[in-house]
Amino acid sequence: MRIILITQNEPFYLSKNIDTLLKQLPEEHIVIGAVVTSASPFGKKEKFLDKALKTKKVFGLRFFLYYSLRFIYSKVFQKSVTQVLYEYGIDRIEIQGSINSKTNLDIIKSYRPDLLISILGNQIFKKPLIDLAPKGCINLHTALLPKYRGLMPTFWVLKNNEKYTGVSVFFVDEGIDSGPIIVQEKVKIGNKTQQQLIKETKQIGMNLILKAIDLIDKNELKLIENPESEKSYYSFPTRKDVKEFKRIGKKFF
Repeated sequence: MRIILITQNEPFYLSKNIDTLLKQLPEEHIVIGAVVTSASPFGKKEKFLDKALKTKKVFGLRFFLYYSLRFIYSKVFQKSVTQVLYEYGIDRIEIQGSINSKTNLDIIKSYRPDLLISILGNQIFKKPLIDLAPKGCINLHTALLPKYRGLMPTFWVLKNNEKYTGVSVFFVDEGIDSGPIIVQEKVKIGNKTQQQLIKETKQIGMNLILKAIDLIDKNELKLIENPESEKSYYSFPTRKDVKEFKRIGKKFF
């Protein structure tokens, strides 16, 4: 299959995950291009300074300093998502504005993809994009859908004292994390920090994407329902949420 990735230049975890995915992708499948947007950890595009100030305000000084140092380290010593794609000879698809615009849809369509894969895609996909590739558009979500749709599921499962979370790969529809599930794996939380949970669920996610690709290619799908009646949805946490997270003994790193 001919695959296009839709992702962002997230500086902390994603380049390693994308490298793992590409390294293990069977020869009969090829990533022919990637749409890579700037990092947007809060689910929407913001200026760099606005992101930094929002991080400090919501998560506190210690969190801000820790991830500031990690950001600097990643820029100096780690490969970016774009660099990883370059090493694999994958074309970066340049678009401007909304990915759903006719101009951008025509650009993506010109690559003749069979399948679109969103990993931290940071725009809402509309039907023309969802239907663009014959095999559909799939997305990775690090939660056990239909629960914990939305933003930062690793934060919310810890704050809510869940014993388990999970990872889901599903077909994208016009809702938010609401499409039918292709594969899913349950994860025991234990005493993990958020950072440990992010690392573990993202690694599992790469393995599940590979499984999903194989099932789609072989037409062996047994879709799992993702019912609206059982959903929970979470947006970006507030300072109050972070204080409660810490009060009950949860840790970010």
